[in-house]
Amino acid sequence: MKERKDPTPAEQEPGTGPDGLANGPAQDGKDHGEGLMASFVRRLRQPIPGAQPRLRFEMPPELEHDAATEPAQDDTDGPRFGSPGPRMSAQHPLYLGFMGTAGVGVALMLYYIGTNTAQLLLWIVTALFIALGLDPVVRGLEERKVPRPAGVVIAVGVLVAGVAAFFATLIPTIVEQVSQIVRQAPDWIRSFVDSDFFRSLDSQFGVRDKISQELDKFVKNPDAMGGIFGGVVGFGSTVANGVFGTLIVLVLSLYFLGALPAMKRWGYRLAPRSRRPRVEALSEEITRSVGNYVIGQVCVALLNALFAFIVMSILGIPFSVLLAFVVALLAFIPLVGGLIAAVVVILVALTAGWQTAVIYAICYFAYLQFEAYFISPRIMQKAVAVPGAVAVISVIAGGSLLGVLGALIAIPTAAAIMLLLKEVFIARQDRH
Repeated sequence: MKERKDPTPAEQEPGTGPDGLANGPAQDGKDHGEGLMASFVRRLRQPIPGAQPRLRFEMPPELEHDAATEPAQDDTDGPRFGSPGPRMSAQHPLYLGFMGTAGVGVALMLYYIGTNTAQLLLWIVTALFIALGLDPVVRGLEERKVPRPAGVVIAVGVLVAGVAAFFATLIPTIVEQVSQIVRQAPDWIRSFVDSDFFRSLDSQFGVRDKISQELDKFVKNPDAMGGIFGGVVGFGSTVANGVFGTLIVLVLSLYFLGALPAMKRWGYRLAPRSRRPRVEALSEEITRSVGNYVIGQVCVALLNALFAFIVMSILGIPFSVLLAFVVALLAFIPLVGGLIAAVVVILVALTAGWQTAVIYAICYFAYLQFEAYFISPRIMQKAVAVPGAVAVISVIAGGSLLGVLGALIAIPTAAAIMLLLKEVFIARQDRH
């Protein structure tokens, strides 16, 4: 007896299913819709006619074996540009002379480039610092299954939106309070001129006449008036350069943040293959510490400014919003920033009475101690750890070299140098 075989899909009659029953109109419509969808997807995946993929520079693949020890291969199987030949002996006079001359030339070229592109280098350092600060946020989003490009856009977008909202809320208040200062300045000057102290000085030294003479000389001096005009023009150019620099830093931060993993891989490939795991471990530790330090310092500065604003509002210190903004900026400078902010606010608080200034000083310095022993250690527990003396010296040196930016990056730089000294130089000295 023959076994009955089911017909294959090719042997079935058109319009019948696997069980031999006729397909209904719904099944035909479904198959037709799926076919149209598949055709549409295939067309989307096809390249645009005439379009070519953009050229990208890629690193050569890592070799599993040393190419110099392998036997010669045919041109068809070997590297595209051939295998490198043996290196010239380092003791050869021609090699020594050429490399020495080339080294001096490269050093002079780097010095020339550094002196003539200082502003650009400052923008690059700022953008890299911001990118390292946002990298932990992007990596946290990656751990939550968010693609890195989307994480970069989210992190930078939130940062820009937060800064824009902060300034949009703050600038009108600052303008109002600065205008109030300008309106009150004549009354302050008039009250000072009418005071007994100024009258006694005027009777002894003729201060009023000397001030009038100096003002007349200043007004009649064309160089002085030209200097005022040049100062106004210089201020306008400074503002324009600041806006342009902000845009450059923002764009560079976006590029650095998106290409940070590729930049790291490039840097690791510059080290010998036997040292790459150690170089990668040290680099990851440094970048992680810098990123955590930036985020921690932002949180500490915001808490500092919020506390100062609350105390100033309770005590009735004038220009509390403007002073809170100043406190937030100065709090980014480690160690000395809080002290400078306290002195600035206390001087303004003296206009409301010495009792107000004393109460604010007590509250703010108590907060600084609380911040140093309870807030900062918890926020900075994953960041850098630098001895106090090294931190003070690095902040002063960084501020002298690069201003506020140098003071900001001084402590992460010092921590990186100390880590390299401990893991490389001191470890090598201990082995000998």
